[in-house]
Amino acid sequence: MVLTFKMRELIDELKNIKLAIFDLDGVIYRGDTLITNSDEIIKELKESSIKVVYNSNNSTATRQKYVERLKKFGIECEIADFYTSASITAAEITKIKKNANIYVIGERGLREELQSLGHKIITHPINFEEIDFVIVGLDRDFKYQNLALAQKCILEGNAQFYATNSDSTLPVARGLMPGAGVMVNALITCTGKEPVRIYGKPEPFGIKMILSDYQISAEKTCIFGDRLNTDILAGNRAEIITVAVLTGVTTKEMIEDLKKQKSYSNNLDKNMIPNVVINILDDIYKK
Repeated sequence: MVLTFKMRELIDELKNIKLAIFDLDGVIYRGDTLITNSDEIIKELKESSIKVVYNSNNSTATRQKYVERLKKFGIECEIADFYTSASITAAEITKIKKNANIYVIGERGLREELQSLGHKIITHPINFEEIDFVIVGLDRDFKYQNLALAQKCILEGNAQFYATNSDSTLPVARGLMPGAGVMVNALITCTGKEPVRIYGKPEPFGIKMILSDYQISAEKTCIFGDRLNTDILAGNRAEIITVAVLTGVTTKEMIEDLKKQKSYSNNLDKNMIPNVVINILDDIYKK
């Protein structure tokens, strides 16, 4: 179903929505800069009795850091409101094996989420067979030696390869930076193995976890995201309403090009078409 509406009427069109999921980078802020009136829009949604949560593919920061960041922008929130690719990965890995030995390519956010659930982070493995999982996320201090150790854990040991997400880029205040996909693809290249599973968007693990936690149906849920191949694709796969916001990676031309296709080679392209397109969150309440 494709929704059509005037910007002023968005909430009326989505009047049955009980849960709004927001991406962070490129939707609410870019780097350290709040995107115009994002704080006011979130406040308005909450005052309309809509539950607001956040689903980010960025695994570098702890959820507490995200709380602190949004509060600096004047957005009230708590740790339980955040579902990062790190927290989702940690929860899913725990379902496979408790108290695992894990070698991580990633930053504090990923390491602390895994440790909080009882896993042991092995930073300098000697016996590669003791490593249960190699988990890869965005690492802005990515080193050749870390890659070599991860390779040995997989090829010389029995470690299974998982990843938080495969984003090629990360939105920042001015433009884009390399994303976690760079590290993931480096390990794919040197091991010849694909990750067993990638838990972040476009996979719907996080969205399904949110729906389960709040016991709200897909029909009453929407996601606001700036990436067609992650946020929108994940939302469509989870069968919730998808709203593309043009303040990050996606442009109107990209969406129009997708819509103009007369046929689709696979469901990937078709499932990247959002139900709703807005220029900026502030458009929701504009006339």
